[in-house]
This record gives sequence, C-alpha cells and structure tokens, in this order.
Amino acid sequence: MGTRQIPNRNHTVECTLKISVGDSVGKPHPSVLSRRRLSRCLLPSLINPRRIKWSNSAARIKEIWFGGASARSAFAALLLVEKPLKASDKRTTRSPTRPAFLSGGGGGGAIAAAEGEETCSGIVPMKKRDEVLLITDFGGVGDGRTLNTEAFMSAVDWIEQRNAPGGTLLYIPAGVWLTGAFNLTSRMTLFLAKGAVIKATQDTSSWPLIDPLPSYGRGRELPGGRYMSFIHGNRLQDVIITAAAVHLTVISTGENGTIDGQGDLWWNMWRQRTLRFTRPNLVELMHSTDIIISNVVFLNSPFWNIHPVYCSNVVVRNVTILAPHDSPNTDGVDPDSSLNVCIEDCYISTGDDLVAIKSGWDEYGMAYARQSSGITVRRITGSGPFAGFAIGSETSGGITNVLAEKLNIFNAGIGIHIKTNSGRGGFIRNITISDVNLSNVRKGLRIAGNVGGHPDDHYNPNALPVVDGLMIKNVWGVGIQQPGSIQGIKNSPFMQICLLNVKLDVVATRVVPWVCADVSGGALEVQPAACSELTSTNSMNFCTTAL
Repeated sequence: MGTRQIPNRNHTVECTLKISVGDSVGKPHPSVLSRRRLSRCLLPSLINPRRIKWSNSAARIKEIWFGGASARSAFAALLLVEKPLKASDKRTTRSPTRPAFLSGGGGGGAIAAAEGEETCSGIVPMKKRDEVLLITDFGGVGDGRTLNTEAFMSAVDWIEQRNAPGGTLLYIPAGVWLTGAFNLTSRMTLFLAKGAVIKATQDTSSWPLIDPLPSYGRGRELPGGRYMSFIHGNRLQDVIITAAAVHLTVISTGENGTIDGQGDLWWNMWRQRTLRFTRPNLVELMHSTDIIISNVVFLNSPFWNIHPVYCSNVVVRNVTILAPHDSPNTDGVDPDSSLNVCIEDCYISTGDDLVAIKSGWDEYGMAYARQSSGITVRRITGSGPFAGFAIGSETSGGITNVLAEKLNIFNAGIGIHIKTNSGRGGFIRNITISDVNLSNVRKGLRIAGNVGGHPDDHYNPNALPVVDGLMIKNVWGVGIQQPGSIQGIKNSPFMQICLLNVKLDVVATRVVPWVCADVSGGALEVQPAACSELTSTNSMNFCTTAL
C-alpha cells in the first residue's frame, strides 16, 4: 500500500493558559507560559513554581491545574482548542497537524505512581514524539458507521515508511471510529483523546487469519490458525497505546479513550459452536520490546484482552478492562513467555481470570522453551467468575521471579489460582504473592496440578511440571466459602509452599477444611488452620527461613 500525503488545513491552533488554585481561577493569559506569569497566578503557600522543570519557555497549553501542598500529586488537564486565526497571527503558531499539548522537546518520563507508592513502570519511559498525525488526515470519519480500516492502515503505513527517529503519534479525536483489525508499527504512539472510541467491526468474514503461536502449536480454542487480534503488532520496538498526555514533567490522565472489541458476536459463535478458528484477542503484541499500554478502557474483547507474547519490557498501567461475567475466556492481562513485565493500578472486571501469567502449551511450549520471568503485578482491583490472580495453566516454558502484591479481589470464583497439569512440563518457581484482600470469593486459594486440557494427543503424560518456592503472605478474606486447596502431582509433589498470615473468614455454617495432597512447605498464622502437610515440623524450614 502506498503512502498518503497529509492534506493542508486552513486553520491553526491557538491555546491560552488559565491557572486555578483551589476555587480561585486566575485571569486567562496568552499562550506563552513563562515562569514569571505562572508565579503571579500561584499562591506561594500552595506550590512553589521553582519545583517545576521546564522543557521550554513557550509551552502552548490551554489549562494546567496544580494541586496544593496537601495533594498526593500534581495533575495537569491539557486540552486543545482549534480556531481560525488571522493571517498576521499564523507566523507565531505551530503546525496544525501537531496538537499543541502533545508537542515540545525534552525527554519523557515514566508515569509516576501516587506519592510514596512503589512502581515498576520505570522499566519503559513514556516518550514524546517528534511528529503528530490525525486519523482524519487519512480520511478517517468518526461517525460510528463509516469503516475506517483503510484510514488506520494508511496511517500506520505512513508512519512506518516515514520512520521518524523520535517516533510519530497517531491522534484519534473524539468520535466512534469503526474499523477492522490493523497492525501497529515501531516508534509509534496510538493516542486516544477524551471521547474517542476505536470500535471493532462485527464483520467476521473479512477478519485476517494468522498462524498459531509456535509455543501453542495450534489455536488456543481450535486446531489450525487463529484470527488476528483487533490491534496487533509483531517484532516491534517502542510502541505506546495511551490516553495519557505528557507535557513538562506532569502526566495528564484526563478521561480515558476506549477500545471496544464488540465481542458479543464472537461469544455467541463460541456458545453456538460455529467458530471456525480461535477468536481474536483485543490487543496482542508479539516478539516486541519497550511497550506501554496505559490510561485506556478496554471493552468487550472477543477473547483475551491484552496479550504480550514473546515480549520484553512491557508496562500495562492505569487501564480499565470490562466485559460481562458470562463472556467466555475474556482474560484481562495475560503476559505469555515474556520478560520484565509491569502490570499496575488497573481495574479489571471480565468473564475469566483478571491477570494470568502463561508460557506455552505442553510439547509446543517445552520445545519453544521461552519462560515468563521478572513480572510484577501490583494494585489490581477487580472481579470475575474465575481467578483474581492466576499462573497457568499454560506453563510449559517455565514461570519464575513473579511478584504480585496489593490486590483487591471481590465477587470472584477463586482469589489466587496457580494451575498446571501432567504433560505440561516446565516449572513454576520463586513466586511471591502478598497483601491480598478478598471479598465474597468462592475459594480463597487453589494450587492445583490437574487443570487444563491438551492441544492434541501427542503430549507426553510423563512430562511433569516442577512447582517449587511459592510464598503467599498477608492475605485477608471475608465472605469466603472455602479456604482453599493445594494438590500437587503424585510423582512431582509441590515443594516449599509457604503460607504466612492468611486469615479467611469462612461464611459456611460448617467450616470446610483445607484440602492438601502431594505438597510440602509450611504455614504460620493461617485461619482456618492449614492442612497437616504444611504444619508438620519437618516441612517448616522454608517458611521460617523466609521470615
């Protein structure tokens, strides 16, 4: 597909500055934002403008709001106003194809957590782009009826061929942008403005098919290939999907744009068994590095929502993921055979696991031999009929060095679910799960060696997984029906399983005891009392050493 020239437009951008401190709104000022003008508008007792780092002395924004000294963090609302200007004014304005609040030099910075809260998001810094394009420059129409597949494909093709060293931002304005599946490219930001909805077409007849993942050997649901994800990428570097605007040193979270998979048609095909191939994910990036997905609402995915596979350096942060609880297999975030992944500050309510870490399926995953490692999951809130936090059941490439903490799970099937099966091979090692709040959950904890089917009849039933070194601590639950179960595999018992300070308030008239088999480790301060396999003197060393 050839490149498409960006048309000239007969209007330019004029922005003004208005400062607000508390309920006091300062007088609007011209667009040139100087340190002296800012100082006149701010009360010194609330904020010291010298603490602000300046990328340039003429930042063009419309509004910037700073919280007082008692606020947890400063917040900037950066809004764009377009209006015709007199010809005499045009020489002082920047290009109309560059939304002013996204412009400016200087490096970006990682999206900061609230003051005092730990964050892993610094593994991939948020970047400003040298160029900004609008989807309307390529014929896009956001009326909810016009199909914009060609516009998205043309825009991405232009960005790829342009290959700007600092990257290019594709700006999606407010509107409903109906489109088929499309690919992203390297050094690209897909930016959704307030009120922007990228909506998937429900015409499945023209949906692209792609090869199965090599670590799965076939489609996850059906033999053969699979439908390409709605937003897809392969062998990319430096990709951002966001609604967070970077300006100066402040991040504006604003109101999130939405990516809507319109999955109900796909769910019905699954229920009616009329699918020909595995359903598409909402977003899948393969063999890619330096990825940020932030401040976007993901709605009604046909299958898994966010699936980074064979990736490294991935940040998923401040996203909302929603699907009905009866929508099949709509996992929230599934890092798969990936390294250095940060998942933080998300709200997820779907029809399956909220977060599930994977690494390939049976003999195909063992042959591909790519593990998931260095994964942090922090400050996740959500609900769903299956697990709040899960590992597996596809674990054949190995999963290690995982930290999951500060989770709030409610109205769920299982709070914490670690699952594998005979024939999987692989390993689950060095896992820490802590500071978990559970409410109205059917089972608090399940660690199981008999979960999940097989891709075909060629798996080796003697390929037994190794589960060794799981620390689960500081878990509190109310409205719990069953405390939990830990059931290993007869010829491959689960080793060094430690439960510390796990307090589950069981609502059943008769307290159902823990169920354990083929497991060793320790349990301290566990209510209801843990099973004998974890409380015998001979099995406590791992737990007491960790204290």
